[in-house]
Amino acid sequence: MRLAIEQARAAETAGEVPVGAVVVAPDEKTVLGRGNNQVLRTFDPTAHAEIVAMRQAALALGNYRLGGVTLVCTLEPCTMCAGAMLHARIARLVYAAADPKAGACGSVLEVMNHPQLNHRVEVLSGVLADECGAMLTRFFQHRRRSAKAG
Repeated sequence: MRLAIEQARAAETAGEVPVGAVVVAPDEKTVLGRGNNQVLRTFDPTAHAEIVAMRQAALALGNYRLGGVTLVCTLEPCTMCAGAMLHARIARLVYAAADPKAGACGSVLEVMNHPQLNHRVEVLSGVLADECGAMLTRFFQHRRRSAKAG
């Protein structure tokens, strides 16, 4: 999770919502992909941290199927990211803060392990949730203050 937090800080430094992700190989030592939110910088609505990290991991493995890997991210994935994880056959998801507005792993929707879908992902939530949640809260407080001042 610390590596994902580093990615979140990089996103924040670039003016993006501070969300970071890493994809870790089944050996739990090798990082296959890193990502941070890049939607504003790349003008790409799909450039969420999780998607960026999965793209890197797929290139590293030479396969769009990421079976056996763990995706670690600082915020509960949205519907798009959860769907991509299912298609990629991610084995395990570890995330920090819940997303009560767009979370698709139980907060708003349950996309990740929907009973009608053909893939299951082990999900562990709440890892360093306070730290990651505080980073997001500070970011949005600062953004609101800047909008009022500007």
